Amino acid sequence: MSEDNNAIRIPSGMAIINGNLKIPEGACGIVLFAHGSGSSRFSPRNTYVAGLMNKKGIATLLVDLLTEEEETVDEYTGQFRFNVNMLAERLANSAQWLKRKDDTKKLSIGYFGASTGAAAALIAAAKFPDIVRAVVSRGGRPDLAGESLSKVHAPTLLIVGSYDIEVLALNRQAMKLIIAEKKLEIVHGATHLFEEPGKLREAAELAIDWFKKYLK
Repeated sequence: MSEDNNAIRIPSGMAIINGNLKIPEGACGIVLFAHGSGSSRFSPRNTYVAGLMNKKGIATLLVDLLTEEEETVDEYTGQFRFNVNMLAERLANSAQWLKRKDDTKKLSIGYFGASTGAAAALIAAAKFPDIVRAVVSRGGRPDLAGESLSKVHAPTLLIVGSYDIEVLALNRQAMKLIIAEKKLEIVHGATHLFEEPGKLREAAELAIDWFKKYLK
């Protein structure tokens, strides 16, 4: 499988969403990124993490779960970013699209969610358990997935900064509801966005190890 880095468009119901797909040679699986509120596929943090994954032989799809028009509206109203059920549906549709695409249909799929994107990833994993092999949340809000947490079967890793006190508490509560194999990793010295030197890389390496273990 040759390396491929291109912009793609994915149909999801009545909407068309945009993504960036990269498939390194000999990829062992593919990770879909569900971005957090107010972010996009061009997020410097997620593109950085995706780049590290590509170097480790993991394909990545960074996808905007909102259309361009919805993003414009959401910038002013915030009405879409917390609609985690809609985001989950589009994430699942993106995964199904990958399963129909010749160069990705044989790759095992994982979800990587940040902030509200983590809730969307967990809801999508609960609704379509046969599609996803692993889920990772970075600074996420898994609590927003509600009753879906008890229906997730994919091994789930929650990564939180030690200084992200409120989100850490919410992740600990969510952990109690997840019945799948699960683990909470606390990155010491990191705040919500992992902006401290070396902390984002530390979180990324935890995610990579998790996906390398389960995307086989």
